[in-house]
Amino acid sequence: MSITSSIPVVRPDDLANRTVHPGDKLSQRQRLVYVLVLGALTALGPFTVDLYLPAFPVLQDEFGVDAGLVQLTLTGTMIGFGLGQLIVGPWSDRVGRRLPLILATVLHIGASIAAALAPTIEVLMVLRLLQGFGAAAGAVVAMAMVRDLFGGKPLVKMLSRLALVNGLAPVIAPVLGSQLLGVMDWRGIFWVLAAYSALVLVATWFCIVETLPRERRTRGGGRALVASYTALFRDRIYVGALLTGAMSFTGLFAYLSTSSFLFQDVYGFSAQQYGALFAVNSVGIIIGVQTSSFLMHRKNVGPQWIIVGSIALQVVAALAIFGLDAAGGGLWGTMVPLWFFIMGVGFVFPASQALALAGHGAQAGTAASLLGALNNGIAGLATPIIGFLGVGSAMPMSAVMIGAALIAVLAIVVLIRPASVPPLED
Repeated sequence: MSITSSIPVVRPDDLANRTVHPGDKLSQRQRLVYVLVLGALTALGPFTVDLYLPAFPVLQDEFGVDAGLVQLTLTGTMIGFGLGQLIVGPWSDRVGRRLPLILATVLHIGASIAAALAPTIEVLMVLRLLQGFGAAAGAVVAMAMVRDLFGGKPLVKMLSRLALVNGLAPVIAPVLGSQLLGVMDWRGIFWVLAAYSALVLVATWFCIVETLPRERRTRGGGRALVASYTALFRDRIYVGALLTGAMSFTGLFAYLSTSSFLFQDVYGFSAQQYGALFAVNSVGIIIGVQTSSFLMHRKNVGPQWIIVGSIALQVVAALAIFGLDAAGGGLWGTMVPLWFFIMGVGFVFPASQALALAGHGAQAGTAASLLGALNNGIAGLATPIIGFLGVGSAMPMSAVMIGAALIAVLAIVVLIRPASVPPLED
């Protein structure tokens, strides 16, 4: 018997009950299958974006271009990732989850193989955009599938598992990339991505069933899509969660896009030392995500209050990086507050997703697509800003972090209004 056939099919009568969700019928083994496969799908995007970060200096030398042009290959990936989610999310609300997921993953495999053979930096930019587009389905459809199956606190628990992968993968990917560069050139990294994507495709084909029954799929084409977007943007809590999540990811991405040059060129790290630094920082993400989930699921702390505390931590940590660097604090003046900043980002991921998706089960794909698209779109725009400011110190990175965190504070005060948020259902 296949894994797929052992997973219960979602039924309309289950969905009609507001307190009983289809995922409640899954056994522990079946939930583990979903966590592993959907986690692998979620990781495809961060691995696509970040696995080759340690190779930036190598790309710069091989193609004979400046650092800003190399960073634009990352921007292209983020733009493709964001646009892909805007398309795939609403599409999955109309036709179901499996078809968009499978087709987009096939595109990712093809783009990864072509990127490994790219003759110029310009061709690589285009292929990276296509890679990002192909990876988008994993992020948005995985989140939508979890919302199809779960609600209330079980939704928080499952989202925390995906948030752990989504937050940890961008930090682990450069560690893996630095080790891969020890045994292969930068083109080999793209062959590895193609192989990983192929494995994800096989796992999806055999292990993931359709979670959105025909009765719940949106109809009406453009009008239905406009209605979905209208419902989402009229919900100030959703918009607030959208912005706080995007600003936190922008702060994290400021670190990801800068760190290769900052720690290797400015502080003199080797590729392996750079990877070890990411491993240490990954602990911050793990602590943040898991503690956030524990507080929401076990201690009944509302996700809005998790967001308040974590954004406050990000503001303090980002200001500390800027101030200590300006005062000549050196390597430790950057690394220590940076670790706390990254931990603060980990707190936000599951809390912002739970807050945003809790009231929008009927538009799960569209709601998830906006979360991912705004995260990656805004973060992608931050990369050229840092490149323009230069990477001669930690100050440009921390300046973007400070700006993003302050925008998140504004979103909390004006839109979320924490005291007004209703509690999650059990």
